[in-house]
Amino acid sequence: MFKSFFPSPKLFFLSFVIWCAVSVAAWYGGGAELGIALFGASDPEAGPTIGLGHFVTPEFLWFYIYFALVAGLFVLFWHFKENHPWELWSVAGSAVILFVTYFNVQVSVAINNWRRPFFDAVQNALSENSTTTAADLFSYIWIFAQLAFLFIAVIVVFRYFVSHWIFRWRTAMNNYYLERWKQVRHIEGASQRVQEDTMRFASIMEGLGVSAVDAVMTLIAFLPILWGLSQYVPEIPFFGAVPQALVWAAIFWSLFGTILLAVAGIRLPGLEFKNQRVEAAFRKELVYGEDDYDRAQLPTMYDLFNDVRRNYFRLYLEYMYFNVFRFAYLQADGIFAMLLLIPSIIAGAAIGFTFGVLQQILTAFGQVSNSFQYLVNSWPTVVDLLSIHKRLKTFEAAIDNEDLPDIDKEWLENNGEVDNAV
Repeated sequence: MFKSFFPSPKLFFLSFVIWCAVSVAAWYGGGAELGIALFGASDPEAGPTIGLGHFVTPEFLWFYIYFALVAGLFVLFWHFKENHPWELWSVAGSAVILFVTYFNVQVSVAINNWRRPFFDAVQNALSENSTTTAADLFSYIWIFAQLAFLFIAVIVVFRYFVSHWIFRWRTAMNNYYLERWKQVRHIEGASQRVQEDTMRFASIMEGLGVSAVDAVMTLIAFLPILWGLSQYVPEIPFFGAVPQALVWAAIFWSLFGTILLAVAGIRLPGLEFKNQRVEAAFRKELVYGEDDYDRAQLPTMYDLFNDVRRNYFRLYLEYMYFNVFRFAYLQADGIFAMLLLIPSIIAGAAIGFTFGVLQQILTAFGQVSNSFQYLVNSWPTVVDLLSIHKRLKTFEAAIDNEDLPDIDKEWLENNGEVDNAV
């Protein structure tokens, strides 16, 4: 799954995580200040830049250069270390995905910066002594439109690139398995794994992988914003004064939901894996019956379909149990941030809490909590990916002459195929 596309996967991903951590630490530990010394800085008294100017500030221009330097060093290192045939897509392509994902997150940051002056202007327009004109509101709408058009242009091209990047990964997997077909053709459902499982693995990774990167980039961008906005929330219900309350509340709430749903759905990956097994056995007997009249007899097909039905009913019951916790948590999530802000809303003008600040906090809190809730929001897809990973690991165990996983040994023993498979 991985070594067909990435050079030395374990070392590659470990070095990737370490290099990212070092690069981020270097940026916040002095790299950003170096850019200020070289390119200058925006006027801090002017506040955040609203609109497209957000992306051409001196800080951003230096960030573009900094990212190109650290990404280029990483790509060159792996080129000279291994020179993998797919390195242009797997290594350099990954760097492109990281940069564009971060840029898209910054569009969300720019929109969040726009929210405070716009909604403060709306609040002013609704007051008795309004100084806001229609032209003011139209100008804010035009700024939003520019940011929205930028986001659309970038995301369309980005999704096109990611689709090609993922299909190259599928191509690498497909070629790797086909070159070793003689070693794996005896595995039950081998043709399904080469064709369908690689296809589904690629399609799931396209959505799930990009979402994971987006979640991390969103945290990097919005956590400092939420940290700064916590000054407007001096206390929260039940706990009173808590320093940086919004940040700690977002972390607590998200971890609570992740652990809750992980425990509630712990049996789902195994059931999804078995589901593919029974479906494959049913389909395989039907295929044999197309050419052999002695195969796919009615009693046999009834027995095989009963296995399918039994596993589906177990899966439905488990998902019902899982969904009780999932939807209860998601409904509570919709009101959690407002619950935290009640004391600040009541204090209002005394602490500088305006309608614009409220909108900005709700957006930033939602971005941070949704990033921490990555597994909560993606759990059904994660379950599907885990079941595919289990099946492909069995495939690769046969390629590398390793022992089959226990779940495969159990299946083969129950179907009398141990001698042929091991």
